[in-house]
Amino acid sequence: MFFKLLTFAGLFALIVISIALNDFKNALITPASPDHIVTIEINRGDSFNQITDKLLAQQVDFKPIWFEILALQQKAAHKIKAGEYEIPAGLTLPQILAQLVEGKSKQYSITFPEGWSLKDILATLKNNPNIDHTLQPTDDLNVALKIDTALMPKSLEGLFFPDTYFFEKHTTDITLLKKAYSKMQRILAKEWAAKAENLPILTPYETLILASIIEKETGQGNERPLISGVFIRRLKSGMLLQTDPTVIYGMQERYQGNISAEDLKTESPYNTYIMNGLPPTPIAMPGKEAIYAALHPDNSKNIYFVAKGDGTHQFSSTLKDHNQAVNKFQRKPSAPR
Repeated sequence: MFFKLLTFAGLFALIVISIALNDFKNALITPASPDHIVTIEINRGDSFNQITDKLLAQQVDFKPIWFEILALQQKAAHKIKAGEYEIPAGLTLPQILAQLVEGKSKQYSITFPEGWSLKDILATLKNNPNIDHTLQPTDDLNVALKIDTALMPKSLEGLFFPDTYFFEKHTTDITLLKKAYSKMQRILAKEWAAKAENLPILTPYETLILASIIEKETGQGNERPLISGVFIRRLKSGMLLQTDPTVIYGMQERYQGNISAEDLKTESPYNTYIMNGLPPTPIAMPGKEAIYAALHPDNSKNIYFVAKGDGTHQFSSTLKDHNQAVNKFQRKPSAPR
């Protein structure tokens, strides 16, 4: 009788184990995520049980015991990476676990357009809710960026490359600034190594200064080498650059949309109507095309240009032609009497 009971108990156990194994196998191949994308955020320090609860709270359909066994089998319980995850519809448990272990978290993006100032960048970073904000208004950015200040200019203006940067939630503002700074350094070094000969631009930093002016002067790609040529020839001959964007930058908050005759006479290191040579710093973030143009000016004889009012410019090699262009495109004819 005892033998029969033992046999029955063993058989019952085998049946239970068989059912459990079959259930586990089904759990590995059956879609667990719902029929829509779900988002969960795993924080640093979350336990495996907390992660499980977060998945269940988002209607991911699975038995916690099978998820735990799967993680133990793959030795993955402590390999899950923190981050915000978008889990697609129809994933199985192994696929979900693989996504969490590989760290395929949701990516956000932030864009710094060409021609933006440092002030614009910092405001955009500050207003992005997915970034961890570590900078304070009084921060010394040179220290915050952990860049050797002995090798840095006094201003960080123009040192960040304009581009779209992708990041995970809770990335710090400093991390993104470092990324943009490093990219600018790489591109600037590459372009500087291939520069044209006999330029009055003596350093990569001066390249950034000139490129930033070119960036602010025109949005037309085909005009950048022409504008660069005008400024290069002016620098070589000792002429004043006389470029409005530098004056505007120097005016800062005083600029309200117009430059007066008095503004052009006001002393400022950025007033290129009275100060010779380049201003002391860039005035904006130049893009790659503007940097290239600064180092590869056109070979014409133009030393003047004037805005035509349609986003393009008229270029001239003589003052006479320039004055005619100014009369045509800038000065309105007198009203008839």
